[in-house]
Amino acid sequence: MSSENAKTFDRICLIVLDSVGMGEMPDAAAWGDAGSDTLGHICETRVVRLPNLQAWGLGNARPLENIPPAVSPRAAYGRCALRSNGKDTTTGHWEMAGIILEKAFPTYPEGFPSEIIDEFVKQANLPGILGNYAASGTEIIKELGAEHVRTGKPIVYTSADSVFQIAAHEETIPLPRLYEICETARRILRGRHEVGRVIARPFLGAPGAFYRTENRHDYAVPPPRENLLETISGAGLAVVAVGKIASIYDSAGVTEDLPGKNNDQSIDQTINALRGDTRGLIFSNLVDFDMLYGHRRDPEGYARALEHFDSRLPEIASAMRDTDLLIITADHGNDPTYRGTDHTREYVPLIAHGARARAGIDLGTRASLADIGQTVAENFGLRLGAGESFLREIG
Repeated sequence: MSSENAKTFDRICLIVLDSVGMGEMPDAAAWGDAGSDTLGHICETRVVRLPNLQAWGLGNARPLENIPPAVSPRAAYGRCALRSNGKDTTTGHWEMAGIILEKAFPTYPEGFPSEIIDEFVKQANLPGILGNYAASGTEIIKELGAEHVRTGKPIVYTSADSVFQIAAHEETIPLPRLYEICETARRILRGRHEVGRVIARPFLGAPGAFYRTENRHDYAVPPPRENLLETISGAGLAVVAVGKIASIYDSAGVTEDLPGKNNDQSIDQTINALRGDTRGLIFSNLVDFDMLYGHRRDPEGYARALEHFDSRLPEIASAMRDTDLLIITADHGNDPTYRGTDHTREYVPLIAHGARARAGIDLGTRASLADIGQTVAENFGLRLGAGESFLREIG
């Protein structure tokens, strides 16, 4: 099949299972992640029932406990490496869109320098800040939440990722004000301090019982224009963003934004989009795997979330037209059985399914997540600067 006649599918639906890695990459030790294996280790904690993903070839992509290879897989299967310098949400998603990061976004394991914090306090008109160190989001509100409520000072913290996170009680700093503060931080964090994301982390509750709400909002660095979303929409096609996709790409190239604050909402919105009458890309992120279970090191919760997604996979498939293609992947790992609370440098799954797609094809180990973006681009007669398409293998 030549690129001229490779317009195989009218729509491609790309679902990112946020942080569902499947085994350490060869350079994992350099990132402090030797031995990490998100999916493999979860499957070793108990029997994880994923009959639909198993039938589509998940166990064919690599050995997994209690998920045997399918005799006749109903989808193409494989795995992707992360070629970029990083292991976070922005890095993984940008690479899917054809952007390879040679230089990682800056991180601040010792906290942000005083010049950044002082300017932030001044420009945002704050009484000061609390924190300014690397921490778990749930732990830091336990530690500093009461003082925040008493003083009105927002909590600033980071992680091993390139993030500037601002936590605030919604009754102390209302959401519009918190979002305004985050926008100020985003304007300041440019140049050599340009972190991948500024994140609003609102919470509610009382001391001893604080809890994060679903009103999180991400403020990302705008990606280079030569990316999949702008390429697709620039050709007059739809780019429907579901969940946090629009915020990851700073809405660049997005033609429709369907919000989803958790996995179920994003699955519902994906199904709604598939039932619509668009042509182009439907791009979804399921955030709970990472946010609720990976970072909190909860393998049982992670296993239940995997099973729930698997149980809803037939709904997603039934909403597809015969001319649709569904690609399932992830952006990085976050092994809930591993030390610490940070992302892990892992391969990610690759599953491609559609009525017109060839099933049972072993797509192997792809050199980059950019192969996904290049496949989507080639399908619509377009091309990105990075990645090797696998369209001809499945079309």
